Amino acid sequence: MLPMASVLLVEDDHVVRGAMLRSLADRGHAVHAVGTALDALRRVAAESPDLVVLDLGLPDLDGGDALRMLRGITDVPIIIATARDDEHAIVRLLRAGADDYMVKPFTGAHLDARITSVLRRAGRPNRPTPTTYVIDGLTVDVGQRIATLDGSELHLTRKEFDLLAYLAGRPGQVVPRRELLEEVWRQPSLGEDQTIDVHLYWLRRKLGETAAKPRYLHTVRGVGFRLVAPASG
Repeated sequence: MLPMASVLLVEDDHVVRGAMLRSLADRGHAVHAVGTALDALRRVAAESPDLVVLDLGLPDLDGGDALRMLRGITDVPIIIATARDDEHAIVRLLRAGADDYMVKPFTGAHLDARITSVLRRAGRPNRPTPTTYVIDGLTVDVGQRIATLDGSELHLTRKEFDLLAYLAGRPGQVVPRRELLEEVWRQPSLGEDQTIDVHLYWLRRKLGETAAKPRYLHTVRGVGFRLVAPASG
C-alpha cells in the first residue's frame, strides 16, 4: 500500500465534498477541498498536491476547461469525478490530460483504490512520513499514535492527539485557527465555534499547563496557536 497522499478535492456540492473528504481522510490521505476551479488553480500552483480529484460541474468554469488549465501548470495525476457518463466526453477528457474517470455515485473505497492505482502508474515517489516529534520533554510518535511527557504516556483522545501532532509537526510556527479546523477536523464548515478551544483546554490540562500559564501550547490572539519548548516560550 502506498503511503499517505496529498489529495486536492475539487467539488462544489458541499454535502458530497464533505463526505468524500472524510472518507479519504479516514483512509489516511491528506485532503484539501475547494469548491471552484479558480481555487483549485490557486491551490495547485501554491502547493502541488500528489493528485487532484476534479468534478466537472463547477460554478465558475466548466470542468473540461478547468482540466486544460490545470494541465497548463501541473503534471500531477487528475481523476475526473462526475455524474456525466457520455463515452465521447470521457474520451475527450482523457485525451485532454485526465488520468482516470469515475462516474458518480461511487464509494470512498472505490475512489481510494483508483487513487492508489493512478499514483502507482504515475510512479509517485514515496514520501518520508515523520514518525516522531521531540520538543523538549514532549515526544509525539505519529506512527504509533503515542505521546509522552517527561517519559510518562499521555492519555489523549483521538482528536487531542491529532491536534497535538499537527502542532508538534510545526514547532514554533503560528498555526491559524482556520487551518486547524480544515486539517485536523476536516470540516471547514465548522467555522469559528468552540471546538478548538475545548480540545485545547483538555490538552493543556493533560500537559500540566493552562492558557494563563502555558508551557508548550501558546495562544496568539486573533491568529492561532503555536507549540514551543518551555524554555523558548
